Amino acid sequence: MAYIPVEEILGDAGEGLDLSTIAGQNGLTRRICGPYVQQPGLAMAGYLRHVVGNRVQVLDRTELGYLSELAEESARKILADYFAKQLCCVVVTHNLAPPDMLTEIAEATKTPLLRTKHPTQEFIGLLTAVLEYRFARRTTIHGVLMDVDGVGLLILGKSAIGKSECALDLILKGHRLVADDIVELRRVGPDRITGRGSEITQFHMEIRGLGIINIKEMFGIGAIRERKRVHIIVKFVEWNDDTEYERIGLDEQYYQILGVDLPMLTIPVRPGRNMTAIVEVAARNHLLKMEGYNAAKAFQDSLLDRIAGGDGGDGEDVD
Repeated sequence: MAYIPVEEILGDAGEGLDLSTIAGQNGLTRRICGPYVQQPGLAMAGYLRHVVGNRVQVLDRTELGYLSELAEESARKILADYFAKQLCCVVVTHNLAPPDMLTEIAEATKTPLLRTKHPTQEFIGLLTAVLEYRFARRTTIHGVLMDVDGVGLLILGKSAIGKSECALDLILKGHRLVADDIVELRRVGPDRITGRGSEITQFHMEIRGLGIINIKEMFGIGAIRERKRVHIIVKFVEWNDDTEYERIGLDEQYYQILGVDLPMLTIPVRPGRNMTAIVEVAARNHLLKMEGYNAAKAFQDSLLDRIAGGDGGDGEDVD
């Protein structure tokens, strides 16, 4: 079963969760086994049947307020039974101070007791997003992932075809690098793929004849992105005179990653073609399609309308 230790959602790795440890430091290796978060609710009244120990437990004013109104013996019994479910961790929201008995039981059972400043629903949303990303299906692919005018554009093609050189030119024109060479991809939704660079090669590029360069250090933070959703695939192929390439744009191609079909363009490469300009236009054309305008379809509809209307022009010769 896939899992992550509790310690991985602390500090910078928590990506804005702002969690601090109150008690149970020795239990930070306990396992979170899924992206689901649980508020105990009725568990604080002693109904523990549906408490799932390997889910992050979240307590807020409701649970703590209820416990404070119980007799100490009753509250302690409920908490003892609750923590006996081998909880991976418990988080108190709103920066609330947990009651002493909660801290004592967490420490005694070596259960991490954490605290965040975030309100409950905001924290659950943030934590769910972090966990969904960590537990997402993943793969790696050889290519270059760029943010071009807000479009996540994954450039594929065989080695030395010019992917990195095109990406470098895009960076010089103000676009942003996400990953070069090794792209780590994750499925984070029914139709959503995100990508980032590997820890070793992140923000580095290999340019043949020049060597390894660090884009972040060379061009600054504005030239990079930590991760980006992949919207479109651009596949570079060597030009072949015997191959018929798409000229209108009506026939749609798709490339499947982790079960998600992503729109793909096959772009032939040969000397003299401005690949950077073609990639930029591909990104802008995709933005237009996302807004509901398809130039090829509009052109076809206009042409068919003229044919149906018998409008073949005025027939005059032009010198």
